[in-house]
Amino acid sequence: MSDFDPHALEPGEFIEQVHSFEFWFQAVEGYLSDRPYGHNTATKEVEIEAGAKDRLITTLCNYCIGETAALEGASGMIEFAPNRHSKIFLATQVVDEARHLEVFLHRLRELGVEEPEGEITRRANPMLMIFKQRLQDFVHAKDWDAAVLAQNVILETMEHTVFRSHAATADPVTAEVLEGVIKDERRHLGFGENDLGRRLGETPEARSRLIDIKSELDSLVLAVFDGALDDLGVASSDRSNLGREYLTAIERLGLL
Repeated sequence: MSDFDPHALEPGEFIEQVHSFEFWFQAVEGYLSDRPYGHNTATKEVEIEAGAKDRLITTLCNYCIGETAALEGASGMIEFAPNRHSKIFLATQVVDEARHLEVFLHRLRELGVEEPEGEITRRANPMLMIFKQRLQDFVHAKDWDAAVLAQNVILETMEHTVFRSHAATADPVTAEVLEGVIKDERRHLGFGENDLGRRLGETPEARSRLIDIKSELDSLVLAVFDGALDDLGVASSDRSNLGREYLTAIERLGLL
């Protein structure tokens, strides 16, 4: 499962495999069984300079907001999912997002944050909070296409891109936590792209509305993206490559 690429599967095969709890069990077993709270207990902490540690705490606080948005979004979408395969997949995603939130909260405590909830509120990126509310608006309206676009394409792509960049330079414990989360994000993103790609093939007239929604969310996404990369200290020379990674998923759906 470590080399799994959801984009390589045919649509029918994707539905049968990836939308199942059986697939989920196989996918997560390899990086859950020996990693309580997302990392191996044998992995050693390293000393982190005070400024870098403070930026890491801010980053993790905003990761918690993103994971909470996806947790609340996926759980709410189960009610109005268009078919049973999608309901089952979203149930596995709810478990994933809850686990991600738990391991990030635990990592904050390991870094000395005694009250993570208060710290998350204090350090929250305002643009991420607005994005979270817009996702909830789509869920409350039972707008399946918009919710899938916002959550399983835009949010998951942004998280996958940022987490991969962060894992490459993070301390050993944080990197190990992120590696497990990244594997889940690939599966969630694959679901979103597969679902919307199939629906756009059946109802191409829906494309213009989704382009409008994406355009509405663009400024929020770019602000959140820049804020995350600032906190991670990513050089401006590297940001264009990360931006292209993000745009690739949108391009696959023809929503640019």
